[in-house]
Amino acid sequence: MSLRRPRKVVLLAALVVTLALVCCGGSVGLLLYGELADNKDQTNLNATSFECGQGGVIDANAKLPKARDYGAQQVRNAAVIINVGAKLKMPPRAWVIAVATAMQESRLSNLGNLGSRNDHDSLGLFQQRPSSGWGTPKEIQNPEYAATKFYEKLKTISGWEDMSLTRAAQAVQISAYPDAYAKHEPAATQIVNMLAHGAANAVGNSLSMSCAGAGQIAASGWTVPVKAEVGSGFRSPERPNHQGVDLIVSRYTPIVAAASGIVSVVKCDEDFKGRKTCNVDGYPGKGGCGWMVEIQHAGNVMTRYCHMVQKPFVTVNQKVIAGQVIGKVGTSGNSSGPHLHFEVHYNNDRSSAGATNPVPFMQKQGAPLGNAG
Repeated sequence: MSLRRPRKVVLLAALVVTLALVCCGGSVGLLLYGELADNKDQTNLNATSFECGQGGVIDANAKLPKARDYGAQQVRNAAVIINVGAKLKMPPRAWVIAVATAMQESRLSNLGNLGSRNDHDSLGLFQQRPSSGWGTPKEIQNPEYAATKFYEKLKTISGWEDMSLTRAAQAVQISAYPDAYAKHEPAATQIVNMLAHGAANAVGNSLSMSCAGAGQIAASGWTVPVKAEVGSGFRSPERPNHQGVDLIVSRYTPIVAAASGIVSVVKCDEDFKGRKTCNVDGYPGKGGCGWMVEIQHAGNVMTRYCHMVQKPFVTVNQKVIAGQVIGKVGTSGNSSGPHLHFEVHYNNDRSSAGATNPVPFMQKQGAPLGNAG
């Protein structure tokens, strides 16, 4: 199951410089990718986007905030998992991975023997098996013990900090459903933010609890696609059909995946005349996104990257990780100068109906746009 996300996102009061760059005239099709949940089927946790864990983790024995679809004991179990991670000096990315894993394995419930419904002799928050050496049944059903064993195994996975959540979780769990963990990443991020003062906004692989800056990956698993100032904004009065933001940066600047996911589209987008002429500079009124990439992420979110200078470096169905270079900035398609046009869509809906403002969205992920430093 998934948690529910609020429809309204708190916006930062920010001055956005509007430039006269023109892009993405609109030959991108209105296809849908997959049967997906509606926006309302998201988390309703009111986690702040303006903290980065400096306030520490909430005591699991204290009065805890409520979360829709998760009861008081489930939230308390999540708090135990986070507290154990902090005690073991695991960075906040590990907390997100651990909470998401327990969401998939047990819905954050400390499960006992389920009889015929049991997966072999699996028990507890992480469905660990005594027969596989995780501990005795009594030990495994102690949430602190179970969380400790999860983190201890995660520590042994070389390079786990740079893996996608589902790959890191699977390396620990060896599940029969290795791709099932990813869908819990957004909800786990919200839970960690709620119970650890915005810790999922912090640099994911650091114990410093400092907010992720440009070029760093937050514990949420998100990063900025380029270090750049925001130019033309999302659906501004001057450009109401502009479904993303323009990130102003020089030609050939590397573009990275904003989060781990699967590449769903790589193409030279047709212009208004049906031409696929992406290896030359575009111009205002030409139409199309030029060389472009779309990536599907956890939580049914899709990101789009337009106007690349050459054919992208990735292929359809390729798995990518946050921060992986997918192409280089150019000015192909409907564009008046080098920049990255960046879009975020809910429900993997490629149409304008699925588009959301990338600025508050990325702020909420702990990867704010607009920092060129």
